[in-house]
Amino acid sequence: MRRSESPTTELIRRITDQRQRFLNFLSARVEDYATAEDILQGAYVKAIERGAEIREQESAVAWFYRILRNAVTDHYRRRGFRAKALETLSSENLESYEHEIKGAACECIEDVIRDLKPEYRKAIEQVDLGEIPVERFAQSEEISANNASVRLHRARKAVATQLKTVCGSCAEHQCLDCTCRHGQV
Repeated sequence: MRRSESPTTELIRRITDQRQRFLNFLSARVEDYATAEDILQGAYVKAIERGAEIREQESAVAWFYRILRNAVTDHYRRRGFRAKALETLSSENLESYEHEIKGAACECIEDVIRDLKPEYRKAIEQVDLGEIPVERFAQSEEISANNASVRLHRARKAVATQLKTVCGSCAEHQCLDCTCRHGQV
């Protein structure tokens, strides 16, 4: 240790001097170089936070390799957890949720859409209900995509305003668990 360096400063210097060796170590154990870089940066932070844990008889480099091995293990644990969570979500039947939501939604919306200006009604019916892309709607209407987006925005705003008028507080909660006249039928 240099006379002017504190134990933590020397530790940091020793482990940063070995940066490429550490990256090679990590690259051989993870899927790509970017992931190795991310793990190394996280390990440097841990080393700075836990520098006081290094034992007298242990070298800084050996101690840091231990941090790196633990970081690689944590990386694969997190990745495995994420993969399992995604698998669980994808296996659920999302269409049944959509059906439940549509069944619970207020039927007033049909009346409100029917009463819109024709160009607004067409935008809502084709883009929101028909699920066609705005660009394709714009082409069919022979207008720019920007104009179609503005029209759709105005149509949605008109629907929201009219629903609040017709349904009151039910509309403020997006017409789920409807309490207005159609929801009670």
